[in-house]
Amino acid sequence: MALSIVHRATGIALYFGTLLLAWWLIAAASGPTAYANVQAFTGSFIGKLIVFGYTWSLMHHLFSGIRHLVWDLGYGFKANEREALSWGALVAGISLTVLVWIIAYAVGGGR
Repeated sequence: MALSIVHRATGIALYFGTLLLAWWLIAAASGPTAYANVQAFTGSFIGKLIVFGYTWSLMHHLFSGIRHLVWDLGYGFKANEREALSWGALVAGISLTVLVWIIAYAVGGGR
């Protein structure tokens, strides 16, 4: 039940994170000064924390959505299956978020 609530919360977080993504795209189209402002924000500690949270929200929402899809197909309703799906969504979301950030820093995105 707690992960269903988190799934809804991450959906809301994705809405606000998408506004941040739109800000970045508009700034990129607006010119170097606007883009530099967005990059300064996202390069700050708080900006990186927000972008990390957005990444986790995206990954968690993805895997939680897959969990709901499995249920929609009529599988995974036994107690042990529900628990395994819940833990799987939680671990996969965290793991993929960390992996994405490690790869981003490895290719030079974290400068």
